[in-house]
Amino acid sequence: MGFFLTLCLAVTATGCSPHSSSNESGASSNESGDKPVVVAATAAPPTLDITQNAAAAIAQVLLYNVYETLTKIDDNGDLKPLLARSWQQSPDGLTYTFHLDPAARFASGAPVDAKAVAASLDNNRRNGIAVTKAQLGSIKTVRVKDSHTVVLNLSHPDNFLLFYLGCSAGVVIDPTVKTDLATHPAGSGPYVVTDFRPGHSVDLASSPQAWHLKPRVSHVQFLYFADPTPETAALMSGDVDILSDLATPQALSRFQDPSRYDVITGTTNYEVVMGMNNQSKALSDKRVRRAIMHAIDRKNLMKAVTNGQGSLIGSMVPPTDPWYEDLAGKLPYDPDQARRLLKEAGYGNGLSLRMRVPTLPYATTSARIISSELKQVGITLVTDELEFPARWLDAVYTRADYDLTIVGHFEPRDIVNWANPDYYWRYDNPQFQKLVTKAMTGPANEVNDTMKQAARILNDDVSGGFLYLMPKTTVTRAGITGLGHNATSLSFDLTGLEDKA
Repeated sequence: MGFFLTLCLAVTATGCSPHSSSNESGASSNESGDKPVVVAATAAPPTLDITQNAAAAIAQVLLYNVYETLTKIDDNGDLKPLLARSWQQSPDGLTYTFHLDPAARFASGAPVDAKAVAASLDNNRRNGIAVTKAQLGSIKTVRVKDSHTVVLNLSHPDNFLLFYLGCSAGVVIDPTVKTDLATHPAGSGPYVVTDFRPGHSVDLASSPQAWHLKPRVSHVQFLYFADPTPETAALMSGDVDILSDLATPQALSRFQDPSRYDVITGTTNYEVVMGMNNQSKALSDKRVRRAIMHAIDRKNLMKAVTNGQGSLIGSMVPPTDPWYEDLAGKLPYDPDQARRLLKEAGYGNGLSLRMRVPTLPYATTSARIISSELKQVGITLVTDELEFPARWLDAVYTRADYDLTIVGHFEPRDIVNWANPDYYWRYDNPQFQKLVTKAMTGPANEVNDTMKQAARILNDDVSGGFLYLMPKTTVTRAGITGLGHNATSLSFDLTGLEDKA
């Protein structure tokens, strides 16, 4: 269950600078005279091969827009049909039968038939990246029943599989197109990639074979900014039309004129976690972990880092997950209680810990605030800022050479990572592991109750420091409609986008 930390590969944006086009024709989509709707983002995809790279920036552009899946995760976190019109599950939970929409076509014009789906799923589960192999790990065989029917036989029941089939792990790729997926994705979505300039932009145009809905906006460009300040300025000057996610919440006041801008707010899967190495001598004591959390005023922390946007969390569960319950108040700010717990644990005369954080603004800002607050209760942090992603991945994620760290996790339903004792938190709780296994393989009607129990254990055990949930704040110029409010998947879904200006 070693799911990869998607964020670690996601924030690799470079500055906005011209690059040569990877489009074979050499023409950019906006040369047609049809001005694209420009979406500003901060994390640029290093490649467009969604099968071989976990960078969230790839799925942001391609998932649902260029590549489609059997199921789709909607704005509320619910599963909807996409390439599959319907499906059935056998009583023993070991067989799923998917009925494909016969109208589905790849951009090449080839049908999205059962052979294509089977080939993609087999390739993803055998040759994909680690997170894909894990998410599709319950699949034993993929069988073509007829041209529009695919049967998945599982080695064990998997109540999470339908959800994972709506993620990057479930993308269906055109087997008739022999292109390099790193530059020329081959999907069945309403858009195709017409230009990819690494570190700079990705251009999309309406697919000539858009089969279930034709985009209302024919050209879209994702434009990347390493610094959120020029990104914000670009919207104000009219050079971009959409800020996919406002990276500087303090700038929100600039967009309050409804005649010029529309602000779309919602929630995300993006849990900011103060990771605690549960194998560290001091942190192996639950009393110390609890003391640390009582010493942090998380509400003021969130105010300082996100301008008060977002929400406090008490476990690894966002509000759009069906097993969510509010646990944020279980560890209130209480410095006196923190001191009592430290004394009880044998650290009444002080404690020194290593805080190793990635060089990401929210992490370094949070570390400074937390260091000051912990000092007030007798905990000294020796803080080390590690270049991200390479040094942080090596020292913290791979070798667990740290006591405390701070990083955001935005892979959907990543609570299951806590069931892996080798994950960088080094959290090993057999009861939690049994509950996750039960939720995945047991009766489907018990999943939500089982996962609630699991989430409560993480809170009660203070397995980590659940700080806050990042907000979803999209800002558009007036006239742009059809974008979702929440980030329930990694997709920036353009399928409902409309420009009424």
